[in-house]
Amino acid sequence: MSNSPLPPLHLAHFTATSCIGRGLDATLAALRLRSSGLSSCAFDSVTLSTWVGEVAGVDDEVLRTDLAPYDCRNNRLAQIGLRQDGFAQAVATTVARVGAQRVGVFIGTSTSGILQTELAYRRLDPGTGALPADFVYDATHNSFSISRFVRDYLYLQGPAASISSACSSSAKVFASASRMMQAGLIDAAVVGGVDTLCLTTLYGFNSLDLLSSSPCRPYDTERNGISIGEGAAFILLERAPDRLAAGAVLLRGVGESSDAHHMSAPHPDGLGASMAMQQALQTAGLQARDINYINLHGTATPSNDAAEGKAVASVFGDHAVPCSSTKGATGHALGAAGGLEAVISALALQHGVMPGGVHTRQQDPAIAVDYLMENREQAMKHVLSNSFGFGGTNCSLIFSRAG
Repeated sequence: MSNSPLPPLHLAHFTATSCIGRGLDATLAALRLRSSGLSSCAFDSVTLSTWVGEVAGVDDEVLRTDLAPYDCRNNRLAQIGLRQDGFAQAVATTVARVGAQRVGVFIGTSTSGILQTELAYRRLDPGTGALPADFVYDATHNSFSISRFVRDYLYLQGPAASISSACSSSAKVFASASRMMQAGLIDAAVVGGVDTLCLTTLYGFNSLDLLSSSPCRPYDTERNGISIGEGAAFILLERAPDRLAAGAVLLRGVGESSDAHHMSAPHPDGLGASMAMQQALQTAGLQARDINYINLHGTATPSNDAAEGKAVASVFGDHAVPCSSTKGATGHALGAAGGLEAVISALALQHGVMPGGVHTRQQDPAIAVDYLMENREQAMKHVLSNSFGFGGTNCSLIFSRAG
């Protein structure tokens, strides 16, 4: 994104599904109650001592008959998410107005349907080593599978793309959709993220010593790793109309950077994170003092929280902006985290609630941010949401409340 002002986009409809609930009402209720969906890992054959944010009932979901070739855990969770809050109906209303070819689809994911490949490898032909005939890589494991599934589920015909930039994936989709709309190629976009549990991520993060053996504790003095979650979040983006209802939420700013400091570790001073937040402020035409709340990336690893804290302090200086990470409630949904936390940010704006960090007991005094340990009820105008991925793929979003 350039640093010129971003034409505001309207979050015309949105929904979220995660371990804290299906749909907006359940998600908001969990945030208000400061409840967590994390539980001791009992996923598949995993034997690790860790906690996860598993969405109940995903294995029982049956895909719509015409979409059966897409069957995998990731697409099943996507279908569950698309059924919530009248989202599919809202998209159909937009299609009736602008046409199916003028609605794009941009979905973030990190592993897509890789679990389907893991399951297939358990059934290799003992003689030839061939994968089972019913395994369809293209419609399941392939990263584009999720975007194509969403496009087909919603009967859309516009451009579609999957963004896979690790944990910033479903924040960066907002930038992709914005560029396409500015170019006049589409009039609306379905954006969001879907990621599901699999053995690759659980054992992979464990090999990096990044998994916590207890529920994750962002920004805590004793934080020691992440709790992997899963989720599906979808947002219908449209150009902002001349007249908006009170409480409508707008995408006002987008900031992206790639500091490429290390394959998995953040820049120790949060250089790329600072750049992303500064660019988001510039594209929104706002000052640091205008931000009322920050939804932190806050993964609960020692290095990530420390680096993000330094970045926030460098950008906001003496403006002590209330902030928190919601990953203690939802777990880290990886490629779906940015979209999930965008929806949480929109709910915070609409309902005037800054969610306090769940499971965090004592804020690390070495991190100079105003971290919320309890919920705070307060009307807000502007919220910033951070999503930072492996390799320094950083994205910050600013959402604003109309009226």
